[in-house]
Amino acid sequence: MVAGDLPFWTSMFLGLLQGSTELFPVSSLGHAVLLPSLLHLDFRQSDESFVPYLVLLHLGTAAALVVIYRREWVALIAAFARAAVRGELRDADERLVMMLAIGTVPAGVAGVVFETRLKSLFATPRPAAIFLVCNAGILLGAEMLRRRSERRAALEGRSREEQELAFASVDRLSFRSAILVGACQALALLPGISRSGVTMAGGLLAGLRHEEAVRFSFLLATPIIAAAGALEVPQLFNSGVPVGQYALGAVLAGLAAYASARFLIRYFRVGRLDPYAYYCATLGLIGLIVVR
Repeated sequence: MVAGDLPFWTSMFLGLLQGSTELFPVSSLGHAVLLPSLLHLDFRQSDESFVPYLVLLHLGTAAALVVIYRREWVALIAAFARAAVRGELRDADERLVMMLAIGTVPAGVAGVVFETRLKSLFATPRPAAIFLVCNAGILLGAEMLRRRSERRAALEGRSREEQELAFASVDRLSFRSAILVGACQALALLPGISRSGVTMAGGLLAGLRHEEAVRFSFLLATPIIAAAGALEVPQLFNSGVPVGQYALGAVLAGLAAYASARFLIRYFRVGRLDPYAYYCATLGLIGLIVVR
């Protein structure tokens, strides 16, 4: 993809699309691979700088998350330094840093081992449509299991407050559960499987409250996106690539992601994953019917 292969307004559209969909549990990567074919946009997902450009857009999303959780990240970095000097974990922030580190490992390993095979999927819209339907099944399955747990708690005669306490905050998450959520995040390397969606689903299965599953999902996404950016974005600095244009797309992605994150943090205080599952299933089925 050289200068001119990705028109200005197309790159801006992709920036807004990625920022608007990355944090919603609907797979920004699936949208970026499938929608251009559905809308007949004039560029090729198979071009060699398409993946680095998507990663650059993801860095805009990561920047938005850092802004939203800036105080928490300052505390976590300080906790990491304390734990590294002391050689042991003593408080909740230090424990959370370790869980984030553990949760990042599965996606990092999978990305390195399967990088070439995964990139080949980014040029083919039909697999993205299939994985969007699979994403819908994951979200619905997680909510079904959560409702079963809630009904069980209600049948045991617990009060509303006791039922809320039955589901954990991130501070009470076990290291085994952090590995589970991290393994779920690795599935998001497939276009159509939502990073936020599968990590939220993993968090629900691990016993987190919805809003805490969102918090852990957003914190967990930041280091893996940053690592991917360090590997892929340098490929954009080739001769003829419109870096300024792409950077503007990343800024738009960051602004859209900031608004999306603020909405989702409020929504999941009472909301659930079901509406997003139905949306993914619908879009995936449309893609399977229309795209050949």
